[in-house]
Amino acid sequence: MVHIYSTLTAAMAAFACFGEVASVPLEQMLRGLTPKARNVLKRATPVFPYFVLYSDAYVSTEPTVSDILGFNVFALSFLEQYGAADQAQEWEELTASQRSSILSEYEAAGISLIVSLFGSTETPTSSGYDPIDTANTMAAWVIEYGLQGVDIDYEDFAAFDAGTGSAEQWLGNFTTQLRTQLPQGQYILTHAPVAPWFSPNYWGGGGYLWIDSVVGSMIDWYNVQFYNQGTTEYTTCDGLLYNSSTTWPQTALFQIADSGISLDKLVIGKPATAAQATNGYMDPSLLASCVSEAYAAGWNAGVMVWEYPDANSSWIATVRGDTWPMPSTTTTSVTPTSTSTTTTGTGTTTTSTSTTTTSTGTTTTSTSTSTPGTTCTGVAAWTTGVAYTGGDEVTYDGYLWTASWWTEGRHPWRFRGCLG
Repeated sequence: MVHIYSTLTAAMAAFACFGEVASVPLEQMLRGLTPKARNVLKRATPVFPYFVLYSDAYVSTEPTVSDILGFNVFALSFLEQYGAADQAQEWEELTASQRSSILSEYEAAGISLIVSLFGSTETPTSSGYDPIDTANTMAAWVIEYGLQGVDIDYEDFAAFDAGTGSAEQWLGNFTTQLRTQLPQGQYILTHAPVAPWFSPNYWGGGGYLWIDSVVGSMIDWYNVQFYNQGTTEYTTCDGLLYNSSTTWPQTALFQIADSGISLDKLVIGKPATAAQATNGYMDPSLLASCVSEAYAAGWNAGVMVWEYPDANSSWIATVRGDTWPMPSTTTTSVTPTSTSTTTTGTGTTTTSTSTTTTSTGTTTTSTSTSTPGTTCTGVAAWTTGVAYTGGDEVTYDGYLWTASWWTEGRHPWRFRGCLG
């Protein structure tokens, strides 16, 4: 992830043609499905906002859910052309039982576990890696070790700077082949470009604007690295969101969108601390204010951070702030609250209330507001593996509940009561 840009003299080059991409963006497809249909479709890709956390600094095993609560994607770094390294290697060396246990815990908490490819130590195009063979090998590793997708952290700056289009062509071929092996809707596929690669009319091969035009529909979102590009680059809300410098023109968040990239696919990437990047660091509180401002202006893609353990649940809680507030970590799920009223022969009315609380290990907030006249007839029971959207209704332990927001495997529900 760590690199400083060099300048280049751009020269246009001819490209081999890609076939027309007919894939429908996953979030559009999912919103057209019922909760039941979404459950039938193996659903590895979360719906935005995306909160992405990379892990490359050595830890002996993956963090617990409570360590990274507030994120919904955790990226092991890195899988390289020769095989797994760093945290990807750590994952490979776990037993099948250990991996299964971690995956189950993450799935229940709504966290997708993926692997990041390449990183700053590999130069796939300059080194002559075959994009098809490399994609096949890496996809097979993802499938073998049970992960839910990949992030392409391509940092072959020499190939991009050459301006011949070789970098863009390589990425197009690689992405296309990965998608044949890791189908959309079943596996996450993201890219992690540095922000300057979106600058229009700057790169001889067209940069990421060209890549997006030919394979963008295969890419679920972009974890844009808004750092390591200069001392003052992307360090204020204005520079990050609206007005990049003349060094990297038209590469602030909304400027990239103005160039044709879907705003809901542009995830803001930042380092957790100043030590994680050469430059471009923003204090989490300042970043939170920029996130809030961008959200008010129509953006809602999410935030990426490099890296765990310097970024954890506390870091993302600060950055999400009031824009995407973290649910209370002290409230347990209420399952359910019932009230009965009895009138005695003396005219005395007795009311008894019973409440059963369940500690879940995930964040839960439930508000009991019984609605008279509501019926449970015909409403399906709540199921842990089903993805629900706000407003969906389920029954649980004989009571009717309504989802407050999108959820899978958690309980952000409003209790509405039942008459039968």
